[in-house]
Amino acid sequence: MAGLACASAMWPRHSHAAAPVTYEDAVRATWAPLRPEGGLHEILRYATLAANSHNTQPWRFTLGARSILIAPDFSRRCPAVDPNDHHVFVSLGCAAENLTHAALAMGLRPTLRFEANTVVAEFESVAAERSRLLAAIPHRQSTRAAYDGKPVTNDLLRELERAGTGEGVAILLVTDRKQMAEVTDYVVEGNTSQMRDRGFMDELEAWIRFNEDEAVTTMDGLFSRASGNPALPRWLAHQLLPLLFTERRENDRYRAGIESSAGLAVFVAEHDDEAHWVEVGRACQRFALQATALGLRYAFVNQPVEVARLRRQLATYLGLGGRLPDLVVRFGAGPELPKSLRRPPAQVIA
Repeated sequence: MAGLACASAMWPRHSHAAAPVTYEDAVRATWAPLRPEGGLHEILRYATLAANSHNTQPWRFTLGARSILIAPDFSRRCPAVDPNDHHVFVSLGCAAENLTHAALAMGLRPTLRFEANTVVAEFESVAAERSRLLAAIPHRQSTRAAYDGKPVTNDLLRELERAGTGEGVAILLVTDRKQMAEVTDYVVEGNTSQMRDRGFMDELEAWIRFNEDEAVTTMDGLFSRASGNPALPRWLAHQLLPLLFTERRENDRYRAGIESSAGLAVFVAEHDDEAHWVEVGRACQRFALQATALGLRYAFVNQPVEVARLRRQLATYLGLGGRLPDLVVRFGAGPELPKSLRRPPAQVIA
């Protein structure tokens, strides 16, 4: 199909005659601006630029004449950190939100519905509409670094709140320093619990890409430099990890990260089920794009929702009644870090 050819042409190819693909080549291909001539395949590419857990990219896409289906790819699930696949369906929602903005820019309005564990997007023709959130997509990143510690104005907080509110999803913005410190205690306790879990640590290490060659080979996973860490050969990183990646060091990093942030955002769905998890993903992705458009950064600090007993405790602390927190995010003004990568469209089409 012509659309596939246009979308695929931007991706660097390995060949015996050509020089090896560099990390910089892969970044340019992954985060290239939207190309309207690419059709549904280009909409799909923009969908894959969404936030997702561990950058596992746990999705498969099926293209119809005027539709795209986004289904979970359970072969990429993370059972240690995400035993009920909550983050998988949140990731689908993040992709669906990106898809919406890319489609509108091409004159296609998607109607979304969730059925049989799949997000179905059916398109109708409308006037093309390019939004600020669309422009933010190739610049968004989860920035795991220290921010500048400055507060965000009430006007910007209102914009973030509007963006992060969804169908059946509320957002709580925490900017009081005492409350932020108390939520930090839940983050640190969750991180400690996870780091003492051998299964969690093995799973995390399996998704870390310790250098540019590993990142380009897989086009997925947690690239070390995108987290503010140095690139190392895997054999050396494997030996240093137990020495450098310690409870105390990581807990100090999380405390410092939240202290340097302007605030925390907690996303809360009305019901704890797959359909609402998708809506949480859409709301979180809108929040992330709005933050990017406003010149802000964000990063996930989800440990309190990934440890079951802490999720219930945090719900009680926040006064959520029968609801549970779904995501915890810190935000503020901060630096740009190296980009993560995404698999090309041909690898995610079912």
